[in-house]
Amino acid sequence: MKYRTLGKTGLKVSVIGFGGIPVQRVTAGEAEAIINRALDLGINFFDTARGYTDSEEKLGAVLRKRRKEAVIATKSMARTGEGMTADIQKSLKTLGVDYIDLYQLHNVKDKDALEQALSSGGALAVLKEAQKDGVVRHIGITGHVREILLEALKEEDLETVQFPFNAVEADGAQELLDLCEKRAAGIIVMKPLAGGALRKASLALRFILDYPVSTIIPGMDSIEQVEENALVGKNMQPLNADERKLLDEEAGLLGAAFCRRCEYCRPCLQGIDIPMIFLLEGYYTRYDLKDWAVERYRGLQAKADACIECGECEDRCPYNLPIRRMLADAAKRLGQ
Repeated sequence: MKYRTLGKTGLKVSVIGFGGIPVQRVTAGEAEAIINRALDLGINFFDTARGYTDSEEKLGAVLRKRRKEAVIATKSMARTGEGMTADIQKSLKTLGVDYIDLYQLHNVKDKDALEQALSSGGALAVLKEAQKDGVVRHIGITGHVREILLEALKEEDLETVQFPFNAVEADGAQELLDLCEKRAAGIIVMKPLAGGALRKASLALRFILDYPVSTIIPGMDSIEQVEENALVGKNMQPLNADERKLLDEEAGLLGAAFCRRCEYCRPCLQGIDIPMIFLLEGYYTRYDLKDWAVERYRGLQAKADACIECGECEDRCPYNLPIRRMLADAAKRLGQ
C-alpha cells in the first residue's frame, strides 16, 4: 500500500482509505472481518460519522484493538458549540478510544451553516478546545458544494477538506484542488465511484490517484471490495489511453442528474429505500439489465409509488436532485 501525507496534519495515510457508510448494512461479525482485512492490507484511514447509525460502533470495535495502525476520522452535523461538545463525547464513547485523529464539520452546504459553525461560540470553537485537550488531534470539513468549501478554506484551523471527486464530477474541481495545495490542506475524496454508479471501480480509483489527493475513501461492505480496492493502492498504475476512453464513455452515460447513494435522503417516512430504487433504475436504463432490475424492484417492501411527495428527502439531498419526480419516473419504468 502506498501512503501520502494528509496535508498539514502530517499524518501518513493510505491512498485508499475506508468509507464507513456501507458497514451499516452488514452484521457486526461481517464488519469485523472486513475492517480487519483492510488493516491487514495496509489501509489505515477510516472515515465514519455520528450520523452513520452504527458505523462508529462497528469500526470502533475493531480499530480500538489495533489503534496504532489506524487513523480514525469521524464527523458531526452539529453547528453549535453545545451540539459539537455532545457529539465529540458520543464519538469517543462509541468508538471506544481516548482520542480521534480527525474530527470534521460534516456536510456544510450553505453560507448560514458555515457562518454558524465558524462563529465565536460555534462548532469549530469547541473542536479547537478539544484539540487543545488532546481528544481531537486535527480538524477538517466535508461538503458537496465547492463554493462553500472554497470559502471555508479561508479558516486556517481547517486542516483537511473532504468532497466528491470522480470521473463524472471532475469539471470545476481544479480550483478547489489548487486552493487545498496552497493552504496545505489534506484532500479526502469521497464518492470516488459516483456513489456506485461507476462500475469499473479500479479504473475510477486510478483516475483519481493521478491528482494530488491525499486519500480516497470508497465505501466497502465486503472483503472482495477491500481486496480489489487495496490492490489499486498497492500498484498505483496510471490509466492508459484505452482505459481512459472506457471510463470516459461510462461517465458520459451518467450525465449529472443521478443519485450518488450518499443516503442523506434517508430515512423515508414511507419506508422507501430511495438510493436502492435509483440504483435499480440505473441498471434498467444504463446497463440494459431490465428484467433483472424489475424483478428486484418487485421484491422491495415499499415501491417508488408509495411516495407522498412530502419533499423531506429533497431538503436533505446535497445534490438538489428532484427526487419526487425521479421516483415517479422510476415507478413508471420499474413497476411493470
